[in-house]
Amino acid sequence: PFYLAVANLVLINAAVAVSLTLLIGTTGQLSLGHAAFFASGAYLSAHLTEARGWPVLLALPCAVLGTTLLAWAVGRLFLKLSGYYLAVATLGIGLLLGIVLRNEQQFSGGPDGMSVGPLEIGGHVLRGDAAWYWVLLVVLALVVGAALNLMRSPAGRALRALHDAEIAATTMGVDVRSYKVRIFVLSGAIAGLMGALYAHYVGFITPASASFVHSVQFLMMAVIGGIGSIGGAVLGAAIVTLLPNLLAGAAEFFGGLALIAGV
Repeated sequence: PFYLAVANLVLINAAVAVSLTLLIGTTGQLSLGHAAFFASGAYLSAHLTEARGWPVLLALPCAVLGTTLLAWAVGRLFLKLSGYYLAVATLGIGLLLGIVLRNEQQFSGGPDGMSVGPLEIGGHVLRGDAAWYWVLLVVLALVVGAALNLMRSPAGRALRALHDAEIAATTMGVDVRSYKVRIFVLSGAIAGLMGALYAHYVGFITPASASFVHSVQFLMMAVIGGIGSIGGAVLGAAIVTLLPNLLAGAAEFFGGLALIAGV
């Protein structure tokens, strides 16, 4: 069960890393607040199911829609900026959402977080790491497939042109602002979907999901595997997710050896 749980976290993080790779690897826009979209999807789905009594299959798409609207608003507002200015602006969104989640107890449960009900599909409650593994694997496969198709499409070529030569792309008739907003919204929507699934998988969500550290972890996953590489994003997610668990296991092993040696 432990290894399955870690594998499920890898699958969730990999999908978010792919969404961030689409943003950074195409338009070159750096986001330090991607955890805000992840947390938005998680909390919206949790609130709709727990506080409003909505069925999960209705709450999930509504949570993704709400996150999509948030990403659209942020994109329309801040994508005039670029480079470090955009990074700081998106970081501010993440910090602001974290403050809201910690203080609005009626919506989020406050600093202690809130419990989230299980995912129910067709009257069948999805329980256990093994069942979740196959669901998350299918979701990741769909996200990766969609990302690869996008990169090969004319829209993908236009997005890569923005990354390499924005002025030349503008001269060729590419609507720079529209493309930037669209890929930003798509990236945020995928993060929101994975956040909602994560909430129902874990069964509990806290404001830490919107933290700056969480955003940096997502960014590390996208960067370690190579910026712009879909497969690299999956590999980076595996490395960043597995490494703390491997180091924790090594620490316990060597700690046990030290105790034995001391005895």
